Amino acid sequence: MTTKSAAAAARATVYGYPRQGRNRELKKAIEGYWKGRVTADALRDTAAGLRRDTWEQLAAAGLHEVPTGDFSYYDHVLDTTVMVGAIPARHRAAVEEDALAGYFAMARGTQDVAPLEMTKWFDTNYHYLVPELGPDTVFRADSAKQVAELKEALALGLTARPVLVGPVTYLLLAKPAPGVDPDFVPLTLLDRLLPVYAEVLADLRAAGAEWVQLDEPALVQDRTPAELNAAERAYRDLGALPDRPQLLVASYFDRLGEALPVLAKAPVEGLALDFTGSAAANLDDLAAVGGLPGKRLVAGVVDGRNIWVNDLEKSLAALGTLLGLAERVDVSASSSLLHVPLDAAMERDIAPQILRWLAFAQQKTREIVTLAKGLAQGTDTIAAELAANRADLASRAASPITHDPAVRARAAAVTAADTRRSLPYAERTGAQRARLGLPLLPTTTIGSFPQTGDLRAARADLRAGRIDPAGYEERIRTEIQQVISFQEKTGLDVLVHGEPERNDMVQYFAERLTGYLATQHGWVQSYGTRYVRPPVLAGDISRPEPMTVRWTTYAQSLTDRPVKGMLTGPVTMLAWSFVRDDQPLADTARQVALALREEVDDLEAAGTSVVQVDEPALRETLPLRAADRPAYLEWATEAFRLTTGGVRPDTQIHTHMCYAEFGDIVRAIDDLDADVISLEAARSHMQVARELAAHGYPREAGPGVYDIHSPRVPSAEEAAELLRAGLEAIPAERLWVNPDCGLKTRGWPETRASLENLVTAARTVRGELSGS
Repeated sequence: MTTKSAAAAARATVYGYPRQGRNRELKKAIEGYWKGRVTADALRDTAAGLRRDTWEQLAAAGLHEVPTGDFSYYDHVLDTTVMVGAIPARHRAAVEEDALAGYFAMARGTQDVAPLEMTKWFDTNYHYLVPELGPDTVFRADSAKQVAELKEALALGLTARPVLVGPVTYLLLAKPAPGVDPDFVPLTLLDRLLPVYAEVLADLRAAGAEWVQLDEPALVQDRTPAELNAAERAYRDLGALPDRPQLLVASYFDRLGEALPVLAKAPVEGLALDFTGSAAANLDDLAAVGGLPGKRLVAGVVDGRNIWVNDLEKSLAALGTLLGLAERVDVSASSSLLHVPLDAAMERDIAPQILRWLAFAQQKTREIVTLAKGLAQGTDTIAAELAANRADLASRAASPITHDPAVRARAAAVTAADTRRSLPYAERTGAQRARLGLPLLPTTTIGSFPQTGDLRAARADLRAGRIDPAGYEERIRTEIQQVISFQEKTGLDVLVHGEPERNDMVQYFAERLTGYLATQHGWVQSYGTRYVRPPVLAGDISRPEPMTVRWTTYAQSLTDRPVKGMLTGPVTMLAWSFVRDDQPLADTARQVALALREEVDDLEAAGTSVVQVDEPALRETLPLRAADRPAYLEWATEAFRLTTGGVRPDTQIHTHMCYAEFGDIVRAIDDLDADVISLEAARSHMQVARELAAHGYPREAGPGVYDIHSPRVPSAEEAAELLRAGLEAIPAERLWVNPDCGLKTRGWPETRASLENLVTAARTVRGELSGS
């Protein structure tokens, strides 16, 4: 096909879309179902209505093809586990009795059965449920969800493309099931899995699918020759099926690299590639392999993960180059729009001149449609849109919000000495122990306590003017008193104030730092029904005044036990925000670190003896390619040390990380030079403790013994068993006892019981140690 005819064939599509609904209707329906207030049928009706509204909105916006199957009640990887019949043995009875209740049991667990492990989806803040596989796993096709949702879209008269997690990525994301040899490689099950995918593809073809998208984002990571051979074999076999739709293999989040020629040569009809950020290298790589003659290319030229308006002319130039490399070039976002909020037009509190810089899912959809129109019909047909886009980009570049000379001068003046403690850990630990006077196996929590309905109502009342600031602060003061009293009575050793005043661990600080914008409706799914509103990091960062000192000091006045000061670290402040794209991330991290350093210094001056700087996103933000990691880890660990480097030797610095693969960054964890690190470990059965030990980690650590993302209450003996496992890797004098993460999303009854059991477990194991 000529370039001209390839352009004329251009169409607009997306890989996936936010699931929650305009007012988070899905979250409310699911949580109502969990509480018994919403029936299963009512939940299904709500979900069907949200899918219908999304597809009709996308079609009305001008998309030529809508995705199906990307909708999920909890997680699309869990949906894939159901689709291929890889239900863990402990959940099979529940699933067979009630498929929906069993599905949520796999995600959340029950009092009697543990859930699947949860971790981050590549380098995003989305969490997926990790498949558990073993040599005895038997796969069985269950395409009911995928077929039903396709039929729903087709019944609306729409052109629809089912989206599935691809078989190679599914296996690469999986882990050996409990009790299986930890060296078991799930990818060895590929030949057993492919016939199940073949059956699902045949079912979708029979239901009317012309195309099916198979997502293989794991192939953008460094892959061994064996893994690349597995990908080649998978798509050779799937491509050879006689009864299947046309196949579109999609990757995103980075360049495909050595996997690109494998997929380009595969007997499939199309590829969907990311052409944004570091993945822009896919363009030259595609040209180097000779393009995709005779095939469809879906070009992800609109950033699916950030919220800045697209540079339409730059994207059109890339699309113009791509036209000569494929039979047909369609336009899309770089990934599913699941990772951005729904509609920027809902933000009434952001100034109009700034709002024009932002593009959420609906705005990105319009950008995609505009680009497809310009590509197919010529740029004259979108002249007005191009002119408006140029003005938006120029407005942002020239805005004084984005540049503060004083902030930049201060960042430029940072020296290596600013990023080092005055004494090494081995010399300062004695001073800290003398100051704190803690027992063996000290107990603590991660920071937040349950955010009750009363607390959320108080914040809503304050915003609405139903109570004045004094009334709100009295409510916060009462909550802190209750949290401190509970911790003292329970027997915790290092306390927290519970963070009742904080709506979100990033947003709270963003609202108090210059350079950030807060949204009111910018909800993004983190996991299940947990949605966050990532703030927008729009300009240079500074701290006008203390942010946490008042409430931390108040909490400390209520007890003789140490109360931790609680901060969110600089890397997490970037990772869980929509970060600016007009300067290097390292520069932005240094600005945030300097603002947080002022807060750490003020906490210490107010008498705070323990300061926790949470960095749960340190692993999440790790580049997907190994070659890019050293530079990232250098500036990321430097930003943490810059935040904490000014404190006295007897001030104990904690950090916290959760729900990620920590083995990849153990050396970086060491480089943070924190005195104590708490980590998620309950679902992964103390794996991180073993990884720390293998590295020779020399500091104190608290691998979690209480999985806070499940409603189940762990028994004291269960927590004690995890502690004993931790002691096999970490000496008792360096082992802390704590939950996996903050308790914000939990209810008070389960929190009380779980923490009481945690303290009992610590005392039991202390007794065993003293007896031995």
